[in-house]
Amino acid sequence: MPRGKNLYIKVWLLLLLLTAVMTLVDRSPVAPAVLIGVLVVAMLLKAGLIAAYFMHLRRERMSLVLTVLIGLLVTGTVLFLFLVPEAWSILSRSVTA
Repeated sequence: MPRGKNLYIKVWLLLLLLTAVMTLVDRSPVAPAVLIGVLVVAMLLKAGLIAAYFMHLRRERMSLVLTVLIGLLVTGTVLFLFLVPEAWSILSRSVTA
């Protein structure tokens, strides 16, 4: 097997392992803070692996990598700012009803 394919298979298996760990932690009786912490860290690791290997950002110039990361950060922040108040509003209406 060529080295390039071998690397992608290793990354894919690592992503699969992280997904399995996330599923096991979700199904185990742990404190909510620990659950959220483990899930967020695993999600960030998975996103980093996908960006580095499958989006081919690992060998790009730092300016391009920073452009992509800043764009993703801004998009995530805007989504968070729009969705959290709306979710809070829907949740508070359903609790009082």
